Amino acid sequence: MLIRRLAAEERLTTSFPLQAYAFEATPLSRERGDAFHRYLPYNKGNRTLVVEEGGEARATASAVPMRQNLRGAVLPMAGVAGIATHPLARRQGYVRALLCQLLDEMRDGAHPVSALYPFRASFYERFGYVGLPRARTVRFSPADLAPLLRSELPGTVDWESIGTGYARYRSFTERCLRERHGFSIFPDFRDVGLRDRDDRWLITATIDGSVVGALTYRIDDHGGELVGDDLLAADPYARALLLQFLARHVDQVERISLRIPADELPELWLTDLAVHVEARVARPGSSAPMARLLSMDALVGLPVGPGRVRVDLVDDRWLGGTHLFDGTAGRLESTAGGRSEGASASRTPTATLTAAGLSALVYGVLDPAEVHLRGLGEVGPEAAAELRSLFPRALPYLFADF
Repeated sequence: MLIRRLAAEERLTTSFPLQAYAFEATPLSRERGDAFHRYLPYNKGNRTLVVEEGGEARATASAVPMRQNLRGAVLPMAGVAGIATHPLARRQGYVRALLCQLLDEMRDGAHPVSALYPFRASFYERFGYVGLPRARTVRFSPADLAPLLRSELPGTVDWESIGTGYARYRSFTERCLRERHGFSIFPDFRDVGLRDRDDRWLITATIDGSVVGALTYRIDDHGGELVGDDLLAADPYARALLLQFLARHVDQVERISLRIPADELPELWLTDLAVHVEARVARPGSSAPMARLLSMDALVGLPVGPGRVRVDLVDDRWLGGTHLFDGTAGRLESTAGGRSEGASASRTPTATLTAAGLSALVYGVLDPAEVHLRGLGEVGPEAAAELRSLFPRALPYLFADF
């Protein structure tokens, strides 16, 4: 077995065909095959590995160098994508070997966190990944937004194509990255594909000269559906401005669908708003995202609550050893070896965690008791109380779909 990194042009004949077989309708049409050339520039900064035997590609995997907000700290993130295996080479350990090397290289390249959309969550849990909330889809009739048409709202809304307004949209997603836990965005070389395809409308809400909300969307047909992407709003006024714009489509479309974060409650947006909210998780084809810490560097100076606990990290290739976590100063201090001085040392509770268990706590998706119940660690009541204080529950919003 040979694992090597692909040069850019090699993707056309090596990784792209494997990925297309795994994730698209096949056999490919000639037009779809030709589209690989157009797609190539948006992969130029990816790290793509391939497993070869006898000179033939057996499996491939890529990492997209992204950025993610982890409890207020913006960190380099390895977005793992395009994992695909030749149909005659499946279940032979190729993906396991690829993933180990890919994460080794991304960790060595100073990417302390990673995220992906799994083909099977239990497989990636063994690699230290833990599930994150899936974005919800909300559907409603534009007629139910009618009260907003009578509202005097602060600010204005601009409407344009995404090709024209891309710079404004990108700037706002950069703001969301700084402000929203779990939020992640593509590097420039990948994200500009949205601008170049120019197949979406863009509306942006502006208050006091600052963009505070954005939505990209398309309309499938007259009398059909206005299909929105992620509804991005910094506050309720921004959301109301965007919804007010959508209300003006009452005589054009029958329904509207939008993607929303898990902490949005659309049933409370308006009185008499009839909504259908769905988060479908299934395999294959509709997975919730997963994420993990790749390096303890991700925790250095992380904003945390007060707490003090010793953590033994076990059963992981990338995280291990004993660490003393101290959040007394409001920023996490992590001491390798877990040594502490003074009388308090003997009173410091200890927890044993897998990488998935620690990732679940840091991302805020599981309570320490749930970590224990899920078999992701051994956490006693005293350690659980300290971990609960250090890492309060939070709902990460991954945003990028890769």
